[in-house]
Amino acid sequence: MHLFSGFQARDWLLANDPALSRLRMALRVTLTIVFSFLVLLVIHIAFLPLPTAAFGLGIVLSIEGGVAVRDKGNSRQLVTRLFGCGASLAVVGIAAGLEDHRLLSDFVFLAVIALASAGRVFGPRGFAIGMFAFTSYFMGAYFRPPLAELPAVAIGPVVAVLVGHLVRTVLLPDDWRRDLLRSLESVSGRINQILFKLAVIAGAEIGEADRQELRQLEDRLKEVVLMAETFIPRPSAGVFDGAADPAAELAIRLFDAHLAAESAIVLSFQSPPPFALVHAVIEEDMAELERFEGMVDAVGDQPQGETVRALLWLGKARQQLTQAIGEGRASGFSEIDDSKDMVQSQAIDFSLANPLLRAALQITIASAIAMSFGLLLSRERWFWAVLASFLVFTNTNSRGDTAMRALSRSLGTVFGIAIGLVLATLISGEPDIAIPVAAVCIFLAFYFLQVSYASMTFFISIVLCLVYGMTGVLTLDLLKLRIGETMIGAAAGTAVAFIVFPTRTRGALDSALARWFQALRDLLGALGEGKSGFELMALSQKIDACYRDVTVAARPLGSSWSVVTRPGQIRQTLAIFLSCTYWARILAKSYEAPASDDNLNRLIAADLALIDDAAPRGSSCFLIKRKASRTTGRHLPLSREGARLGLEMIGSALERLYPQADVLPFAAGEAIARSKQG
Repeated sequence: MHLFSGFQARDWLLANDPALSRLRMALRVTLTIVFSFLVLLVIHIAFLPLPTAAFGLGIVLSIEGGVAVRDKGNSRQLVTRLFGCGASLAVVGIAAGLEDHRLLSDFVFLAVIALASAGRVFGPRGFAIGMFAFTSYFMGAYFRPPLAELPAVAIGPVVAVLVGHLVRTVLLPDDWRRDLLRSLESVSGRINQILFKLAVIAGAEIGEADRQELRQLEDRLKEVVLMAETFIPRPSAGVFDGAADPAAELAIRLFDAHLAAESAIVLSFQSPPPFALVHAVIEEDMAELERFEGMVDAVGDQPQGETVRALLWLGKARQQLTQAIGEGRASGFSEIDDSKDMVQSQAIDFSLANPLLRAALQITIASAIAMSFGLLLSRERWFWAVLASFLVFTNTNSRGDTAMRALSRSLGTVFGIAIGLVLATLISGEPDIAIPVAAVCIFLAFYFLQVSYASMTFFISIVLCLVYGMTGVLTLDLLKLRIGETMIGAAAGTAVAFIVFPTRTRGALDSALARWFQALRDLLGALGEGKSGFELMALSQKIDACYRDVTVAARPLGSSWSVVTRPGQIRQTLAIFLSCTYWARILAKSYEAPASDDNLNRLIAADLALIDDAAPRGSSCFLIKRKASRTTGRHLPLSREGARLGLEMIGSALERLYPQADVLPFAAGEAIARSKQG
């Protein structure tokens, strides 16, 4: 029973956290904080009394070491941590030296913020060192250690860096082979979820609720497939040389399983699958599958026959993926060479055309505004306002993204303080209870960080309340001040995002769409040049990644607070891009370079013409009110005409972007093209 529950828990974790990356990061942060605190406590009791600043820096840099250090490879991570530790000690020393000159210290803090933000142009290492420097100056100015205490204060960052590296390399190390295996298991699990849902609706009319659930399952599958693809080592050019490469074979199996599952969903919308066939696929009943294979030719090209073909395809792809997972468990993918999976360095753009440098200027101005208004509220606690203004720009692409993050931080702080105040009051004077509760909240904060920024802020606010309670400084006025300073910082960040170098949400969406259209144009151009195989597969995967960027950029437009447009229109337009992305993958799989095929060349030219017309219009397609799309009666290229049908369906999807626009309809364009030929 306990063993079964353990398997259930593991399946639940893999379903919600593919490769267990979120779990590992949360454990790393929590263990690093706990071990660093214990080491510092032992030093404090047995060897040398440590100032509070040493503990504060040790805890904060334990967090940064677990979240901000993103280099590949243990040696590179250690170098980044050591540089970060050096930057930390330097800025703490500066903050301590300027303690008697508070106005100058404030301006130096702004300079540190500017340099830390601009350091992101140097990639992951620059980002991590910048975060170490920012948080260290923050803590140095907050605790104000005397110059005489700096050697003791320095022990905190050193311990945090060393403990953090040991936790990451020894206790919870990175292992791409293990992560690849877990992500493949997650892909298999999500395919099973799709099959179980198809079994429920088999033989019945599919309702809108069932359609929505299947679309959600399809999105979840896409998410974990994209993750699994990142773990497969690739040549520097991104394209495999041939199918003999074990990594290439695995990439094909993953690609095929993803496409087969999507195809089964798409076709089931038109004709519900037979229950016996879905059950046979789930149970891998070979006799029953062979019986359906014998029947499929008799059914012909009717929708039911296409559904049967899709499920048979999914059954085979699922078996091949299961076989790959079994081989991976046995060998640990030892046959795959990861030495070629190298990151190519790129030239750094130091002009304001670089969005990272524009963001650095935005962060600095927002911090200056937050500092000014925060000082009016409190000369001692204004750092909270600067912290909020700095962090609301992290991982945002547009002013809409920044506004959503600022709102999330504000709400998380308010509700976290409310709950934290209750908890701290209930367990006041009970550190044996408060400390474990704080540790659990830290774990939950970083487990949900990648899912919900508001959740992370909520749990961190609870931790702060517990810490204030244990140190005897918890008051209602202090919590009100915390909320007020956070609101000031969030408001400053949002205002600057909308005024200084504003990246409109639609502007960010325009850029994402431009990349998506270019990726599709590259695929069609490669077809025209007669390319096939891995080159087309890599180009279709690029389209898939660009589609993900489009969904992220469009998210603020469809949020509940947005007055730009209705979320329904956003979903409808994204569905068109999703459809086109799907057919691009179908095309990449089905296309074999012919010696000469005028029909395919005409279809490629027609699709390129539609792209040339739609791409310059950017995100205006998201503002169009659409009617329900009509089906064409042709859906899946499971037979001979896959490439031609894929091109036609891409054209049909592109045509739906501007149904009322004065573009040449796809069918009419084809008719004219054929008349010119003859």
